[in-house]
Amino acid sequence: MRYTPYILILFLILSCDRDKPIVPPSYKLEIPEGFPYPIIPEDNPLNWATLDLGKRLFFDPILSLDSTISCASCHKQEFAFADNLEVSPGVENRLGLRNSMSLANVAYYDLFLREGGVPTLEMQVLAPIHDHNEMAFNIISAAERMKNDSMYVKLSREAYNREPDAFVITRAIATFERTMISGNSQYDKNLLSESQQRGKELFSSNSLNCTSCHGTFLFTNQGIENNGLYENYEDSGRYILTHLQEDIGKFKVPTLRNIELTAPYMHDGSVETLSEVIDHYASGGKTHFNQSDLITGFSISESEKIDLINFLRGLTDEEFTHNSFFEE
Repeated sequence: MRYTPYILILFLILSCDRDKPIVPPSYKLEIPEGFPYPIIPEDNPLNWATLDLGKRLFFDPILSLDSTISCASCHKQEFAFADNLEVSPGVENRLGLRNSMSLANVAYYDLFLREGGVPTLEMQVLAPIHDHNEMAFNIISAAERMKNDSMYVKLSREAYNREPDAFVITRAIATFERTMISGNSQYDKNLLSESQQRGKELFSSNSLNCTSCHGTFLFTNQGIENNGLYENYEDSGRYILTHLQEDIGKFKVPTLRNIELTAPYMHDGSVETLSEVIDHYASGGKTHFNQSDLITGFSISESEKIDLINFLRGLTDEEFTHNSFFEE
């Protein structure tokens, strides 16, 4: 995915709130125990009208060039709003370089996209719409297409007191994505088995040091790291944004919540199983010159690996993946 200066400029031009919207009934997020309430942008209040519009747009291929690809095409509920493919196909079956990230708990994120190049959830919406290998469209044409649909004109006016435009599209989809909060796993309910408890202790141990990148209630520190996956990266990661040598191969640290469901793994979907993921980190990586100092390798027995994998499976939130609220 490439996020160009053009899109940033376009967002700034079209995001001005021209009219104060008529405020529909508000919607209050259901927050799991131990989770803070996420920050809601002042220009995008959470209410039933914005949520309804955002949900419809999330599942509607109207935002893609040939009306074949929607947000839900690459972010499926049964996979915690990720995908089970190495790389999800876009319009005309085009393939990019990156695996679809889970949208679970994006309401709490500071940066978006694999390289962490976008600072808000609203701005992130622009990226797949404009990406040649994803929706291959543009936000202006998408808004014009929506204006020809009386339902979308009506819903846009109810939600934002304006006809469909970039402001409406980005904010409505971001609103729906903010409701994707996952925090009701076995781990959260203190229902871990003995094996999972042992895996939890390993996960938090100094020898494995998993929590250095996957701590906090999100199970990610939201950092940008090179995890030593390759000696030479086809996708140069954050370097695409900064053109700094020190950013080659650096990608956003993903959440481990629902990790059992989001295979294949890594930024490019090149690792098929959790066992192989553990093997990679145990090996100490491929010693890329930008590799994080946190990737040092460790020893782990087969029985310990089983316990660790069982713990990671204990982060699966079946209430989230089966919640009818998120169904089309």
